[in-house]
Amino acid sequence: MNTLRTFIHSLLTPDSYDHPTDTIRVIETHISWVLLTGEFAYKIKKPLDLGFLDFSTLDKRLAACREEVRLNRRLAPDIYIGVVPITGTPEVPRVNGEGAPFEYAVKMRQFPAEATLDRLDAEGGLMARHIESIAATLARFHLEGCAIAEEDSPWGTPEAVWKPVAQNFAQIAAHLDDPSDRALLGTLQRWSESEHARLAPLMAARKQNDFVRECHGDLHLGNLAWVDGRLLVFDCIEFNPALSWIDIQSEIAFFYMDLLQRGHDEWAWLFLNLWLGETGDYAGLALLRYYAAYRAMVRAKVAAIRMAQLSGAERETALKEVRTLLELAMKLTDSMRVSLSITHGLSGSGKSTVTRELMQQPGAIRIRSDIERKRMAGLAALAKSNSGVGEKLYAADATRQTYARLAELAGMLLDAGWPVIVDATFLARWQRDLLRTVAKDRAVEFRILDFPVPIETLKQRIVQRARSGNDASEADLAVLQHQLDTEEPLGSDEQTVVEPAA
Repeated sequence: MNTLRTFIHSLLTPDSYDHPTDTIRVIETHISWVLLTGEFAYKIKKPLDLGFLDFSTLDKRLAACREEVRLNRRLAPDIYIGVVPITGTPEVPRVNGEGAPFEYAVKMRQFPAEATLDRLDAEGGLMARHIESIAATLARFHLEGCAIAEEDSPWGTPEAVWKPVAQNFAQIAAHLDDPSDRALLGTLQRWSESEHARLAPLMAARKQNDFVRECHGDLHLGNLAWVDGRLLVFDCIEFNPALSWIDIQSEIAFFYMDLLQRGHDEWAWLFLNLWLGETGDYAGLALLRYYAAYRAMVRAKVAAIRMAQLSGAERETALKEVRTLLELAMKLTDSMRVSLSITHGLSGSGKSTVTRELMQQPGAIRIRSDIERKRMAGLAALAKSNSGVGEKLYAADATRQTYARLAELAGMLLDAGWPVIVDATFLARWQRDLLRTVAKDRAVEFRILDFPVPIETLKQRIVQRARSGNDASEADLAVLQHQLDTEEPLGSDEQTVVEPAA
């Protein structure tokens, strides 16, 4: 231990580096040291074996350093430079020097510590545009940047999913003395056991369908930064493949839970909806509550272990954090009030703007016809199909297929316990009746959100939207005229909320 302290202290000397530096600062975590030199940062792994990670030998630390660079270059190629040797002696070390290495470090380009999004959030600077960028970046990563688990690998099986969940309960229970705390933990454990048994077939199917991938593994605001006006995602888990080879729904559940814990419910919903809009992984939402509760329990475990190492007021503060996280996990297990809302309005009537607000507060899963129509045709949301009025993607048969898909998705989400908003024009009675039947079959509340807007305003909005080029809608003035000529107004029986039967 004294040798390690000497080594790290010696790295505070500018002569230890092969580049100019003045002030050098050390950040220590429970598994590493990070040396901040100004232009570059160096991360050195502690010689530890904690069970879930093993850095006990130089070869293992070298392998972990290489893995860290490989994994993080997927999302931050400009930050992770490579692995460098540390030569000389612990008393007189030389980073990237000549001779036989006695240690290794991950070399990174340094960015301001205050740029991390947890700090930005603490200062009140986190905004919706940050959440939008996170959702878009992670969706691209999950669709294109993650390796897919091999069929015969152990990752992502129901058994692999349950193992860390069970460990959480055992490790938390060892640190709880209060009967009410232990009772709450027991309730959460019984729920988790029941949900796992119910969802195990879906977990297995998800692996077979390539949703178990080599993910980031530790997604929260502290591992995201905003640097030079761009999102930076860093610090993937490299030390334990069981924590990174996971279902992509488990990955987003962590970030969703992180936002909820920080009191940003509206941004949790925004993130979830934008990510879903990009990936189309609505079927996976049946797993989200289970994974989000698990992620809250991971944090509760960390807080409980820390609590056991403290005393007095510090211990009470840690215990309060454990209880808060247990309560959050319990909240995540609660069933929501499920309902189905659809929009009714001509192109440019503001449906997407209003439903974006509603999907955040009070919260719902939004499905947009403009996006799903293109997804069915293999097109990205902002791609142009070059379809004329009543042609290609907008031909009568394609429109029927689109609304059938909207009904299918709405039913699937309602069955999974999520409130749903379907954003489409719904100008034909048969389209509205199709979704009304979905709600009726499930005995949930159904409502039509009407958007009456003057025609001149619609025309202005459509022209402005076309110029901006940042919306999935392809409606132009010709489409608007066709809608005006063919729309079927709401009937008197459609203008009230349909409550579920008692």
